Amino acid sequence: MRKNLFLLLLLTWLAAVPAWAHGGEDHGDAKAATPAGATYFSAAAASEQFEVLLRYFPLKPGGDADLRVFLSDFATNAPIKGAKFIFTSPEDPKLKFTTTEKGPGEYLVETTFPAKKAYSMTVQIAVGDRADLLLLEGIAVGKELPVAAAPAAAGPGLFSSWKTILALVGAFVLGIALTAVFLRRRRPEVLLTSEQVLSASRRSPFP
Repeated sequence: MRKNLFLLLLLTWLAAVPAWAHGGEDHGDAKAATPAGATYFSAAAASEQFEVLLRYFPLKPGGDADLRVFLSDFATNAPIKGAKFIFTSPEDPKLKFTTTEKGPGEYLVETTFPAKKAYSMTVQIAVGDRADLLLLEGIAVGKELPVAAAPAAAGPGLFSSWKTILALVGAFVLGIALTAVFLRRRRPEVLLTSEQVLSASRRSPFP
């Protein structure tokens, strides 16, 4: 009988655990959070001598385009200053580019892209006795930066659902009731055992 009561208590508490843990969550509709949007576009190219990184904000067709070019040594990743550039665009050979050095390895390239489409730029680089030719592709004109997704809403707390509260109260009350039943049934059993011992002692002859 005691084993059955203990087993019933254990099953009751285990049944209440899922309600406490999940609190009414709906896992079927959960979605992975979208990463925050980038703040600029970029393109890169490299050779055995140089590495070129291009960064730019959204470009409007026919508007002024300010492009940032970062030039570094491919082997050491050290910024290279004093480089000479010649930029051209295969999509529009008439485009003109103006280059200004802004810091060690950083250069401002100014131009105007007339159409809303993707452009590429060939980059002729000359630094001292070294020279190379690289191609920067995928320069998107008229494209907007992706918008960052809104932060996911926080899940409900442990006591935010009435179902959770009801499960907690029900488990608590049921635990008290089962404990009372167990103690009430145990007491007569103890008294009966005492009476049996006393009766047996009276019946037994004294030595």
